[in-house]
Amino acid sequence: MLKNYFKIAFRTLGKSKLYSAINITGLAAGMAIAMLIGLWILDEWTFDKQFDNHTRIAQVWQNTTNNGAVGTGNNEPYPLGEALRRDYGSDFKYVAVSTWNQTHILSRGDKNLSSMGIFCEPDLPKMLTPRMLAGTNDLRSPNTILLSRSQAKACFGDEDPLHQTLQVNNKTAVVVTGVYEDMPYNSSFAQVGFMMPFEQYARNEGLYESDNPWRANSYRTYVQLADHARMATVSAKIRDVKMRHVRADEQNFHPQLFLHPMDRWHLFSAFKNGVNTGGQIRYVWLFGVSGIFVLLLACINFMNLSTARSEKRAKEVGIRKTIGSERRQLIAQFFCESLLMTSIALVLALLLAQLLLPLFNTVADKRMALLWGSPLFWLLCIGFSLVTAMIAGSYPALYLSSFRPVKVLKGTFRAGRAAVIPRRVLVVVQFSVSIVLIIATIVVFRQVKFAESRPIGYDRNGLVMLPMYTPDIHTHFDAVKHDLLATGAILNMAESWSPVTAVWSTNSGFNWEGRDPNMALDFPNDGVSYDYGKTLGWQFVAGRDFDRSFAGDSAAFVINEAAAKFMGLKDPIGARVTWDDEPYTIIGIIKDVIAESPYEAVRPSLFHINNDPGTRMIVKINPKVSAVEALRKTEAVFKKYSPQQPFDYQFVDQEYARKFGDEQRFGQLATVFSILAILISCLGLFGMASFIAEQRTKEIGVRKVLGATLFSLWRLLSSDFVVLVVISVGIAFPLAYFFMASWLQHYDYRTDLSWWIFAVAGVGTLMITLLTVSYQAIRAAMMDPVKSLRME
Repeated sequence: MLKNYFKIAFRTLGKSKLYSAINITGLAAGMAIAMLIGLWILDEWTFDKQFDNHTRIAQVWQNTTNNGAVGTGNNEPYPLGEALRRDYGSDFKYVAVSTWNQTHILSRGDKNLSSMGIFCEPDLPKMLTPRMLAGTNDLRSPNTILLSRSQAKACFGDEDPLHQTLQVNNKTAVVVTGVYEDMPYNSSFAQVGFMMPFEQYARNEGLYESDNPWRANSYRTYVQLADHARMATVSAKIRDVKMRHVRADEQNFHPQLFLHPMDRWHLFSAFKNGVNTGGQIRYVWLFGVSGIFVLLLACINFMNLSTARSEKRAKEVGIRKTIGSERRQLIAQFFCESLLMTSIALVLALLLAQLLLPLFNTVADKRMALLWGSPLFWLLCIGFSLVTAMIAGSYPALYLSSFRPVKVLKGTFRAGRAAVIPRRVLVVVQFSVSIVLIIATIVVFRQVKFAESRPIGYDRNGLVMLPMYTPDIHTHFDAVKHDLLATGAILNMAESWSPVTAVWSTNSGFNWEGRDPNMALDFPNDGVSYDYGKTLGWQFVAGRDFDRSFAGDSAAFVINEAAAKFMGLKDPIGARVTWDDEPYTIIGIIKDVIAESPYEAVRPSLFHINNDPGTRMIVKINPKVSAVEALRKTEAVFKKYSPQQPFDYQFVDQEYARKFGDEQRFGQLATVFSILAILISCLGLFGMASFIAEQRTKEIGVRKVLGATLFSLWRLLSSDFVVLVVISVGIAFPLAYFFMASWLQHYDYRTDLSWWIFAVAGVGTLMITLLTVSYQAIRAAMMDPVKSLRME
């Protein structure tokens, strides 16, 4: 019987090649997108979960009250690790303090590589349990280093790296004691190319000599809970650890520690006023819902086209029932047809997904792959196909099998209005989803453009940052600048603690006349060299820039507009501000420089002259010289004064553009989903219009004989679809407004939901519908009535 079902299914597909092709194409597209989105969601959901102990690993975060608001961060003072081990040792199996993942120089002979890595306490490798390819993960000896496989390959090629010596930052010799497999790409440690003992870092930086080690929040603290401990219980225990150690004048920050589990680092990293508000998880939900809707649209096409052809198969159903077929057999027959189509669609979907995967990975910044060799993958695919077949074939199977044979064979059966209503409802659902996706796409791109057009407070054109791993360039700053200016490659050069596009240093301890003594302060405070403002192109609102000819500028501040407003000074220029009891004078006010998120308000910021080595050199390329030529000349000068330092550089405009990465990726993927949704919907419309035109061939012939014009016939065949789109618009607009208004609430600096966005989506969908339907409508209207009536 099953064999017979599939034979009939194949014959049915062959008889209706156009409708079969439309159905299979739509299903394949929907299934391929659902697969890609499923892979993306799996990749996001398994982020950081490849580590053996991920359910018991956490990072210590803290809530602090700064500038009148509660802020949340994952940077802690380095003594916290020892305090947790000492006072709460029974609650933790491992505790480790670590630096950020930063770039350092690894040298071997004449080879100098800029490499990302961390300095950490010995317990961190024990927590992460990296797969060791050679050696051990022991970091107890200060002069040791663990390398990732790719980093070992970069440093030593095909040589055995074990027990080889490397120079770090041109000053510390270390021995390779272990090589581990690269960390998973979808993990927080993906870019960690090496690990070194934190003790080595502490000695080099003089951390143990600090008179107030609990003040600087510059490090990460990782913990692994003991087997008997519970995350929430331990988190509550350690809440006031830092509060008990900071000085009395720093307690108004009210630091409260808590454990943030590893499983939530990636998807739940957003906090507002000390409360977790989600994070990347909202994209997982949005993409998941989008994928379900795109697949649903493909299933709706199948339902619509199958039920629309019900009258064509009514006689078949009547005859089969008359000769003894039971309803369950007919249902099985239609489900077999659905299964056959979904199976063919599955094969096409797999091929389509494999073809699209490289592009999808590029847009989504992933390294996903279809798991061809995994039995689970194939089980999911088969299950996915069966579920899709059930969803897509359910309505036609139940509907077609319900026909009464007496009416059908007498010729009195007509599908009637009741049969048309479900198809119209499904079309409305299709276009409602499509319109919502179109509006979402427009809003996302509008939000990105809105933030991109926001004034950034400086001129980023031709601005290049050069990371400094050694103090060589700082030591010869004036000579380097003189030589660079002599080449004509640059217009100016400066130095800073933080990159132009980030804040790496914040400070407290500021005081001024009228300041609320009970308010804790924490301002971005960047140490810069003279000419920094000139190099960036600061835009002054009042006062002046730092100037070497003014001796007092070594103890002066240039502040931004946000700081001037926050301080509430009547006349900020010339006002005195103390920083840790040292007097400073405000000499200038600049427009707000966006160094952090372009979607958030700029924080009150201060700049001062710094004579210590910075982390970045900033050069302004001469616009009369090509960037390639300017960088070549700059590299030659830098190599002259620091031959062992790799010449790395970052264009400020490109680094600033990275701040829009998540939103741009979401917008690009939303665009793809919208296009596919419209395409799948149009495939269904095309099939429906073709079938209706075929159904009404005789009517069209009669109308033409009676004098109907081409326009009137086009309007007759198109009007029903236009009404359905108008209804879809009425449903989609409030839904889209609700969802996108909620999405925009995540941004402090956001665009508005203008009326024209909805108008464009509605009119655009209507035009696409008319174009899709018009081809079949005009084709039917232009048919020779003599032929159509003779055919009937």
